[in-house]
Formats: sequence, C-alpha cells, structure tokens
Amino acid sequence: ELKVQPSWRFIFSHPAYFFAFGMGSGLSPRAPGTMGTLAGFPLYWLLTRVFTTSNSFLIMLLWAFGIGVVVCEKTGRTLGESDYGGIVWDEIVAFLLVLFFTPMGGDFSSVLAIFWNVLAFSLFRFFDIIKPPPIRHFDIHWHGGLGVMFDDILAAGYAVLCLAFVKSFLPF
Repeated sequence: ELKVQPSWRFIFSHPAYFFAFGMGSGLSPRAPGTMGTLAGFPLYWLLTRVFTTSNSFLIMLLWAFGIGVVVCEKTGRTLGESDYGGIVWDEIVAFLLVLFFTPMGGDFSSVLAIFWNVLAFSLFRFFDIIKPPPIRHFDIHWHGGLGVMFDDILAAGYAVLCLAFVKSFLPF
C-alpha cells in the first residue's frame, strides 16, 4: 500500500515529484507509462530548439538521466514503492533518446515522418512493457532510482536497434 496517494497537490509539493511524474502525465489513471512516453514528443520538440547540436542534446540527456535517478529515488521512497507506475521520468528520458536516433524524430510534417515517429513510439512501448532479457533482470534486481531509470534505457536501446534494422531495408 502506498504511503501517499499521488495527486496534483502531491506532485506540486516538491520539484522531484513534479519531474518524476512527468510534469503530470504520470497521474493518468490509465497507462501512465504510455502517457509519459507521449509527453516525450513535445518535450523533444522544445529541447531540440534549445540544445541545437547533437553533443549538447546528448549531454542534456545524460544530465536528465542523472536527475532522474535522484528524483525517481526520492519519489519512490516517499510513495513507499520504488517503481510506482506513475513515475514516468524514466520513460520520458529513454524516449527522448529513441527520438534522437529516429529518422525524422519529433517531426510530424509528412507521412514518412509520422511513420518513423509512430514506429519509434510503438517499439519503445513494446520493449518497455515486454521487458526481454536482460531488461527484466535489471527491472527485478536493480532497485531505487538507478533501477527505475536503467531498464528504460535498455528498452530504448532495443527500439533504436530495431529502427536501424528497419531503416537498413527501406529505400527512403
């Protein structure tokens, strides 16, 4: 049983909770991980306007991962459940990584761009939910903020590999 019931009041009571709950997307009563992943799209669009080089964007992602370890740890401890479903900062950061490597990532201006973004989203959610090896191992055995963040980065890696595989067979 949770020590605290997550609510808008809760997430606004501390910046760690606000970020861990994906600026509110993790409060969704249905599929909070999916809602958190969807929140990655507008955030990616915004961040690519601020971090305009590949290096600066990747450095920001490393920073976001490190911050995620801290905010997910604190939020999980407060809730009494280290990987509570509403904690979605891990999905957001991992999906930002996927979008970075997606052809036309974050762009919805053409049918081709929509194809790549829907494929990226679907692959990431698939691997995050199914948790093939070694993702499930880390999900089970690594606890706290690092465990919460790390298994999603692995799911992102699987998604990126699949995107590269698909891209290698397409003529466009």
